[in-house]
Order: sequence, then C-alpha cells, then structure tokens
Amino acid sequence: MHNIFVNIPPMVQSLDPENLFTRSSIWVNGPVIVGAGPSGLAVASGLKGQGVPFIILERANCIASLWQNRTYDRLKLHLPKQFCQLPNFPFPEDFPEYPTKFQFITYLESYAKHFNITPQFNETVQSAKYDETFGFWRVKTIRKSGVSEVEYICRWLVVATGENSEKIVPEFEGLEEFGGHVMHACDYKSGKSYSGKRVLVVGCGNSGMEVSLDLCNHNAIPSMVVRSSVHVLPREVFGKSTFELAVMLMKRLPLWMVDKILLILAILILGNVEKYGLERPSIGPLELKNSSGKTPVLDIGALKKIRSGQIKVVPGIRRFSPGEVELVDGKVLLIDSVVLATGYRSNVPSWLKENDFFSKDGIPRNPFPNGWKGKGGLYAVGFTRRGLSGASLDAISVSYDIAKSWKEETKQKKKTVAARHRRCISHF
Repeated sequence: MHNIFVNIPPMVQSLDPENLFTRSSIWVNGPVIVGAGPSGLAVASGLKGQGVPFIILERANCIASLWQNRTYDRLKLHLPKQFCQLPNFPFPEDFPEYPTKFQFITYLESYAKHFNITPQFNETVQSAKYDETFGFWRVKTIRKSGVSEVEYICRWLVVATGENSEKIVPEFEGLEEFGGHVMHACDYKSGKSYSGKRVLVVGCGNSGMEVSLDLCNHNAIPSMVVRSSVHVLPREVFGKSTFELAVMLMKRLPLWMVDKILLILAILILGNVEKYGLERPSIGPLELKNSSGKTPVLDIGALKKIRSGQIKVVPGIRRFSPGEVELVDGKVLLIDSVVLATGYRSNVPSWLKENDFFSKDGIPRNPFPNGWKGKGGLYAVGFTRRGLSGASLDAISVSYDIAKSWKEETKQKKKTVAARHRRCISHF
C-alpha cells in the first residue's frame, strides 16, 4: 500500500494517515468527476476555464463510450445541432443540422482536445461515500486489471454518468429456450446481416423505431412490439424543428397549451397513428417527458414503413418458445432474431452511498433546474431528462459553483500559510 499526496491542505496533513488513507490513496485538490461522456466533458471545460484542477474517472477506454460503443450506425442527433453543442465550443459550420453519430463523436474528441481534457480510462468506481468526520468524499475504484485498487479523497464529487449508463433487459418467459439470436439495442450496429430474417424488435421508443426502420432498409422483416402508449411527433413542422418550435412556444404559453398545439400539428402532419397500433398517452408529450422521462418519438421515416406494412406493429409478449413468440392477443409469430430496444437506466445507486439526493432510480429527486447540487460537495450533471442542452446548463452551474468554493478555500489556505510565516519571522 502507498499514499500519494497532491497539494494536501494543512487540515489533511494533521489527520492520522492510518485513519484517513486506508489503501493506495490520492488526494485530489479539486473535484472528482465520474464519467467522461458529454456531461463530464462539459463540467471539465468549465473548471479549466476557472483554473480549477480535477480528475475524470471513466470505466471505458474512451470518451463518450455510450456513443462510441453502444449505438447503431445510422444514428443521428434527434435535435438540431445548436441544441446539442457543449459550452464554449460550437459545432463546425459544415456539419449538417442533424449530425451523424460519427460526426458527434468527432466533435466530442475535438472538444476534449481543445480544452486539454485527459480522463483516466479503464477505471471503474466501486463506491463513493461522504466521510462526515473529515468532510471529504472517498471514491474507491478498480482499474482494468482488477488488481489495482485506488481511493481518491476529494472535497467535491461530480456524478456525470448520466441516465443511460446501464441497459435494461426485461425477463420474458421462455426466452432462454427461443434458440435464435437475441441482443440488446446497445449491441446492434446495422441490419446488413439480417436480410430476409424475421426480427422481433421489442420496444417502440426512438431506438425501437429506428432499429425497425434500419432493418427494413436492409430487407429484413421486422415486427415491432408496442407494449404501451407512445407519442409520435414529426421531427420538423413546416421546415422548423419540432423541438425548436416547442422551446419557442413554452416561452409564451403554458405547458398544457404547448402540448395541445404539438398534438394538433402531429395529427395534421402524420394523421391518426392510433389506427396503426400506436395509441397516444392521455398525458401530453412534454408533460409526460417532465413527469416520467419518457421521450416522444420524433419520426424520421418509420411511420411510412408502418403504414405500408413493412414494419408490423404487434402487442405485448406472453412467452417465447423455440423459433417463435406468442403475443398477449394469442397470435404466434415465427421469428429468427430478437432485438431488445428496452432502454437504459442510471447505475448511480450501485456505487453512490448516499440516500437523500438521488432517488432509488438513480435520478436527482429535485426536478430541473434544481437537481444539480446536493449536500457536502455533491453535484449531478446529465440527469435533467432534457438531453444535451439540459446537461450543458447544469454543467455551467456546477463548474461555477465548485470554482467559487475552491477559490475561497484556496484563498483561506494561503492566508493560513502567510499567518504561519509571519509567526515564524516574529521569533527572530
């Protein structure tokens, strides 16, 4: 065991090392940021601008691992680029309005390079706990080898792992007996290998719709399971982004009225989608997003395939058996493969030993815009249920708040050192 002390304040120096540093320990003279996705990078750039040191811990071997390793090839940003850019670094002008997955990854890599952000990769946080006795966070990690354990000691902890850090895989009766290929949408890249195959896509959110569309475009035969109601909106209304229109309307009108307008426009442009098996929720799309985090589907072509019958909409699943699935309406489909577009969840409850700020689902209890700051130097970025624009707003708040505290403590420490120096001089 060894201890590494970096800019250790006088208070820490006076503590019993056996009591505070129990393993290979590193004092971080600034915050520890957990997660090197867009949220973590945004916080880091803000701290850089304020001259605050920090460490980013990332379990994967790259930045934005969700985008790099767990998204399908045809993915594009669902919102116009101006709503997805991170603070102080716009997208290149030659990028299209809806950048591709690969363009967005290039943008994030350029962002990290521009601000000289260098995360520590292949380091998985096992636990983070606030030590009330000393007023520090203890962040314990395991490096990729699995044999090197490290404990970081810091005053501030930024949780930037986001809402989509772990895939959700529901249990279905008989799935282990199905015999065909089963994967989660996070492992799906392209429909090239599915040509002529009968594929069951479980889920009708944006991922389920796009995977079904991609399968169609590669001559597969997709059936999409719609287990609950869903809002489908056009991506654009009269040439303007639906999201941009909603933002503009919300500045002038109450939420319920904006929802009414969006639904009227959706019916005018898309028609009655319920006759195709896509029942709309009783709550409006924006209100539903705010209350449950369920994002409306922005149609980019799947609805046309549903109307033509190329994508078949089917109800929920009762059970699987070899080579087939029985649906809740009693019908049986012969299928070759299954893609689970069943979503993601936060993994914060598995490692953050704290019960007040985050709910059991790993989302801050206080809704946007008040969910970015907890007690004892705890912060959260990327949990707003408002995508990259919400994450950027929280990142700015977090970086400024930490910088203010850090500068005050640094200033106080310098005064303490100067006072000690004057006392030493007075002895001569």
